[in-house]
Formats: sequence, structure tokens, C-alpha cells
Amino acid sequence: MKIAVVGATGLVGGEILKVLEERNFPVTELLAVASERSVGKEVTFKGKQIKVIGFEEAIAAKPEIAIFSAGGGTSLELAPRFAEAGITVIDNSSAWRMDPTKKLVVPEINAGELTREDKIIANPNCSTIQMVVVLNPLHKKYKVKRVVVSTYQSVTGTGKAAVDQLFSERAGDHSKGKVYPHQIDLNVLPHIDVFLDNGYTKEEMKMTNETKKIMGDDSIAVTATTVRIPTIGGHSEAVNIEFENEFDLDEVRQILSEAEGVILQDDPKKALYPMPLTAHGKDETFVGRIRRDESQPKTLNLWIVADNLRKGAATNTVQIAEFLAKHDLVGVAQAV
Repeated sequence: MKIAVVGATGLVGGEILKVLEERNFPVTELLAVASERSVGKEVTFKGKQIKVIGFEEAIAAKPEIAIFSAGGGTSLELAPRFAEAGITVIDNSSAWRMDPTKKLVVPEINAGELTREDKIIANPNCSTIQMVVVLNPLHKKYKVKRVVVSTYQSVTGTGKAAVDQLFSERAGDHSKGKVYPHQIDLNVLPHIDVFLDNGYTKEEMKMTNETKKIMGDDSIAVTATTVRIPTIGGHSEAVNIEFENEFDLDEVRQILSEAEGVILQDDPKKALYPMPLTAHGKDETFVGRIRRDESQPKTLNLWIVADNLRKGAATNTVQIAEFLAKHDLVGVAQAV
């Protein structure tokens, strides 16, 4: 299968190349695609140097799948052009997520909804993905009523310039251009994406709206506070879940230990719980600190961590591509 990675020179693009290689995706030809300023540069895939090409050349090459991680503006402009050429686009930006005509997919939950007609498929927000992977199996058993989530998000979610800012500040150099409105090293910023008129940030509203769409249930109430912290390994979330039905803690642990894509790390006495340091470079979502909320009934507290560049972005897109390939859902849509 011929695959294009659009935005191949970025942080997530590089991770997508790595995940395609690690998971032995059946790539017969890889097209590394980026904006004009990156054309001619090289990226590494399976030990080979691959020259970066521009958008027009990529469309003309007619790959079966194009994985986009080049920002919302690029995606809004170019994804429809790739799709019109018969190429299935898996987009990692926010551009198409809440479009009612586009599927928002986490493979463990709703890949079964995909068809050949889906030519632009949206990849959810990183912080949403790791939360719903844990919520969904519990929702099936106990029905989620309300979620209160506070996030602790890695600077890698902002991009390479943010990582550079963190390490420059750590080295005592504050002269470099700032990505954030304040110092990030030795600091915490309750500010991810732009602030909206309702006082929430766009990131917080993504978590609210995307959760309902992915899980197919608008009755789930979600309120979020998203926070940037000076770490690079992954995003962490403190999640409080109120259910319609009563639960048993041992059964909750059993359900999560058997859930696809989830690893249970829940032994506080041995200081075993999820951390960005140990989730870094992994494809799974880690959950621990599982305990009953003693302030109100039918309510659970837990802690979720995942590598935001992996399951939060690259791995999820590649898993979508794997599902499309396995079920022969790429190519020209068949007339029924």
C-alpha cells in the first residue's frame, strides 16, 4: 500500500513514520509530504532516506491513504483535494472533528462505523483519546453520567518549539522566542489553546464535545480544566466519573485490565501508578489510582496517562489505517 504522511517533518509526523515502521504496516511506497519550505529535506524510514515532496506531487502520486499532521489550515485546504482524488485522508488536526459528516475515530471504540465512503476521517484530540479509551468499557457496564477531568499536559503537545523553550529555560537561557505567554519551566499554565467567550479554552471544549461524539452519547456531561506542565513524556489526567449505576471496585479493575489498549497500573503500596516517564514511547493508555469518590455515591476517581505523540496522535492514526487496510476500506467507493 502506498502511504503519504503529510507533515512528515514535524514532531507528530516523525512519530507517525516511527509507528508505521514499528507496527510493520504494509507500506510498499512511502511519500513524505510537507510544505514548500521543507521540500527537498530528507526523513528516515526503515533505514532509508526519503526526500520530502510537495502537496501537488503527493496528490498526483495517488497514495491509497494520506495521514495528515500538518495543522488545521492545511487540512481544511488540502484534505478535500486528496479525497477528491480517491485518497483516504486520516487527519490529526481539529479541522474535521466536529463536522457532522465526518467520523471521529478511536479504533477500540468506533472503527466499526467506517466505510469506503469515508474519505476524510478525523483523529480526536490527544487528551480526549486516552480518556475515552478508559471511559468506554466502564460506560458499557455502568453508564457514565458526568465526567470532571483535570489534565496535566506535556509540552510536546504544542510542538518542537515548545520543547525547545522548556529546555532553553531549564538551561537558564530565556532569550529564545516564546511559544507560551509565560515561562514553562518550573511553572504550570492553566491555558491550552485559545480562551473562548464562555471562559473555557478550546482544548477544554474539545474534550467535552469530542467525548460525546466518539462515545455516541450526548447525555454524558463533561467539564474539563486543561493544564500545560513542564514534562515531555505524555499527558496525565485526573478523572472523576459519576455513573448512573453502582459499581464494584474489583470489577472496575477487572474490566480495565481486560480493556483493549489499556494497561492497569494500580498498586499504590508499591508506588505503582501511571507516569509520563513510564508511558513515554508506548502505544497503550495506562490507568491507576482507582478509588471510590467518598463525597458522593456512584462516583469513581482514577488517573490516566498516555504518550500524547503515540496513542494521542500517531498510533491512533496508524491504527485507523490498519483497520481500513484489514477491512479493504480504501480505494474508490463501490456503487451499491
